[in-house]
Amino acid sequence: METWYFVDSGHLTPSLNMAMDEKLMNWHRKGLIPPVLRFYGWKPAGLSVGYFQKVKGRIDLEGIEKNGFELVRRQTGGRAVLHDDELTYSVIVSEEHPRMPASVKDAYLVLSQGLLEGFRELHISADFAIPKEKLNTTGSAVCFEEPSWYELIVDGKKAAGSAQTRKKGVILQHGSIPIEVDETKLFDMFIYKNERLKERARHAFGDKAVSINDILDTPVSFEETCDAFKKGFEKGLDIELKPFELNKEQWEEVQELAKEKYSSDDWNYAR
Repeated sequence: METWYFVDSGHLTPSLNMAMDEKLMNWHRKGLIPPVLRFYGWKPAGLSVGYFQKVKGRIDLEGIEKNGFELVRRQTGGRAVLHDDELTYSVIVSEEHPRMPASVKDAYLVLSQGLLEGFRELHISADFAIPKEKLNTTGSAVCFEEPSWYELIVDGKKAAGSAQTRKKGVILQHGSIPIEVDETKLFDMFIYKNERLKERARHAFGDKAVSINDILDTPVSFEETCDAFKKGFEKGLDIELKPFELNKEQWEEVQELAKEKYSSDDWNYAR
């Protein structure tokens, strides 16, 4: 059984969260650390937009400010995600790893086995989404309105969203596992032509997405969710997880990158 590092970084700011994912990729690329599974939360809550996603005319910056949230741009593509009461995960592994398929879609299937087993640890019967079309048919800027290939669904509703990128030989897949969703706050983050369309989208959202505590009779905490999905990834990927804590110098690297890149308007609002 292969040993991977496990990083439980707690609740960090949006910029620190994205900086840590990038730094873990860099350290793995240099051979300084083995593959990594990381769990984290967001404080304050953040809206992450996809690498190619436009902010102007799509994202309601006043809504973000009103709710005390922060915007950050991810390295990965896809649509915007509100990270509030959720468990976020990231997997960092070499493209040359013997179990990693060459295609993004097939790698999703392998890595998302950990998510599937995590839901099973919570006694939730989840399945992989197999969309008829890969295109965004609604034109929505909201990630959880449509599942993509091999994302996790429960009773046809999206229960976890993921995104993947590959840079200089290293795969980063990270994603959102909502524990609770505040639909009012979520739709305050996006611009609609009028309030009627926003309300229609808000009401339709419940038929498209679901959170863990919507499913369970007894609500679970962030810590309980972490425990379940840690076991799930160990089982789904057939790995042993070894706790890893960043040293002082590594934390300084993360903080510097967060300040210079992920807190900058040039990065976050360039598109």
